[in-house]
Amino acid sequence: MSASTQAPTREAALTLMLRQGEITAAQLAGSLGVSVQVMRRHLRSLEEEGLVEASPAPEGPGRPSNLWRLTATGRRQFPNGSEHFALGLLSSMATSLPTEMVDQLLQSQASEKASDYRRLIGDGSLRERIERLVDLRRREGYVADYTPNPKGEGWVISEFHCSVMKIAEQFPCVCDQELQLIRHTFPDCAVERVHWLLDGGNSCGFLLQPC
Repeated sequence: MSASTQAPTREAALTLMLRQGEITAAQLAGSLGVSVQVMRRHLRSLEEEGLVEASPAPEGPGRPSNLWRLTATGRRQFPNGSEHFALGLLSSMATSLPTEMVDQLLQSQASEKASDYRRLIGDGSLRERIERLVDLRRREGYVADYTPNPKGEGWVISEFHCSVMKIAEQFPCVCDQELQLIRHTFPDCAVERVHWLLDGGNSCGFLLQPC
């Protein structure tokens, strides 16, 4: 396999692990259209680079299969926007301004961005508007998707990679801003967080149900 073929396969494997959380070599191979042997070579190479790690997972009788997942270093392969500037700015604000004022500024920013989102996604059914928002978030560096609510009415927006993850790790209040952002973008819905990367989840998930 040429180097030009290897790179897209590696990137696709990393993206699948980001979305799935944990996955076997056979599942990766099937999704990417390569042999299990080729996929295992990719995974061993990624493991040597510290991007992925494996743990045994029994699959019935016989030899257990490895479940592969991204390491923290692997997650950092995905874009993180202007995090260094933002981190410095938030750090300066946190040391020079009262906590209440920092929260107020973040809430104001969420409201302004939500206004932009509402203008860009326009009118239409809830599904159509969610689809347009997910497309916008992808362009901003998020690995985002949406699915029907498995427990009833509504939709779940999942963000498997947060473009401001490093900022959120130091300033969890940014996550509250994200929740308010979704709520302001869809004022005709009840919005709640159902998954959270900072809480050990595989994604940040928001459940939207029409009011």
